[in-house]
Amino acid sequence: MNALPLITLGLLAFGVHAASATDTERLRSEAANLIPAFQQQLLGTVKQAMADGGPARAVEACQLLAPGIADQHSKAPWQIGRTALKVRNPDNAPDAWERAVLGQFAERAAAGEPLEKLAHGEIVGAEYRYMQAIGTAEACLGCHGENLEPELLGLLDQRYPQDRARGFREGDLRGAFTLSRTLAP
Repeated sequence: MNALPLITLGLLAFGVHAASATDTERLRSEAANLIPAFQQQLLGTVKQAMADGGPARAVEACQLLAPGIADQHSKAPWQIGRTALKVRNPDNAPDAWERAVLGQFAERAAAGEPLEKLAHGEIVGAEYRYMQAIGTAEACLGCHGENLEPELLGLLDQRYPQDRARGFREGDLRGAFTLSRTLAP
């Protein structure tokens, strides 16, 4: 039997795998590069709302403005958003893949890996999906911390009756940015 066809087949398979790894790294880089502007606008919006009217105004800004900010930063073909294991807005609830990645992030964080290093991307079906951890910053504690003002608790209960995004401490894993894009057939 001639070994040349097998060697050629092996080289072709290796070439396809290498190209796929290159494509995956390019997609990972594209996704990661979309996050900073989205994150800065979200944080800036919340900080401004806090300055204008305290935590109650920040909750209102998050509810009314955050979805539009996500839409604004979802540049075709990418979709960007946020999710968490403990969500405030049920529209941001994780799907099964996101839940699994968030679980991995929680395990990695518990093992001492810095939150800023927690990221994961992979091809899932006909999509490339990417997630990057969000840590709980001091600015988040006014609405997501352990000691929330009674007035704010009432507002949260009114606007988000299923709210589970409370009780965080600075440095906790708050959730993740989640991005996806459909891959060309």
